[in-house]
Amino acid sequence: MAGDSKLVIYAALAGNAAIAVTKFIAAAYTGSSAMLSEAIHSVVDTGNQGLLLLGLSRSRRAPDEVHPFGYGMEVYFWSFVVAILIFGLGSGISFYEGVQHILHPEPITSYTINYVVLGFAILFEGAAWIVALRAFNKTRGGRSLWQAIRRSKDPTTFTVLFEDSAALLGLVIAMIGLLLSQHLGWHTADGAASIGIAVVLALAAAGLAYETRSLLIGEAATRETRHAIREMIGEEPGVAGLNELRTIHLGPQNVLANISLDFRDTASLADVEATVSRLETRIRETFPEVMHVFIEAQAKESQRGAPFGIGVPPAAPGQPKGSSG
Repeated sequence: MAGDSKLVIYAALAGNAAIAVTKFIAAAYTGSSAMLSEAIHSVVDTGNQGLLLLGLSRSRRAPDEVHPFGYGMEVYFWSFVVAILIFGLGSGISFYEGVQHILHPEPITSYTINYVVLGFAILFEGAAWIVALRAFNKTRGGRSLWQAIRRSKDPTTFTVLFEDSAALLGLVIAMIGLLLSQHLGWHTADGAASIGIAVVLALAAAGLAYETRSLLIGEAATRETRHAIREMIGEEPGVAGLNELRTIHLGPQNVLANISLDFRDTASLADVEATVSRLETRIRETFPEVMHVFIEAQAKESQRGAPFGIGVPPAAPGQPKGSSG
């Protein structure tokens, strides 16, 4: 998955860098506001891919004393920064340029150059979009695209997919603006297209921010993973019941699982130790992404009757707190 993510990002970075230079040259020569907005969009996207690569690199650092569970969530942080940049720079500057060209419209000097540049940009962006979609489809299964995005724990792939989708839609809007300006004489259409591009970027940024925010706050492992772990626990003869199972993604391939078990009264200390060791081994072998497993022995009576078994009631004054192991 890490290799797929890097391939997607490198493909998008190469395409956006080349397109950005071409768009700036075309915008300077023709005076098109929509083309300038598209050039800015490509620059922002190129920088964003660089930030995603930075996030991937930093996320692979080994755990240390300050960050004992590693740096996997760096990917989530830098993906959130990308969403902010798309909104602040891409959408903000495109909106400003559009308003300026509506208030002070200027005729475009060469439509042919703009059409040629937009045509090549659509080809390059389309190729990068296909690479991103194929990589994302490997983990999609039979789910819809939106469901797969909601369930994905790797923001790098769907961030590039968002960006490339917004880029393609923005190119179509720029093309429409040029056509209206050329054939109907609506010189403000070019500026309006720039504002349309700003709206598309704002919506893409909002979607990315929403998804990466959820990952930053902390998302549980997939329902299938949690269900399988519960089944493993149910197969253990020494376990009377599962008090709680909490999981959280500390990175795309880094899950922490905290398990509280109620053992049978007849289970000896050796039985408890053997059960804990066996469960840890089975969980890690079945789900390599579950890198941290913590299992504690706790009487069911000490669990508060709250949803998901969260929390342990406070101990009475002078009494020890809930047991753990």
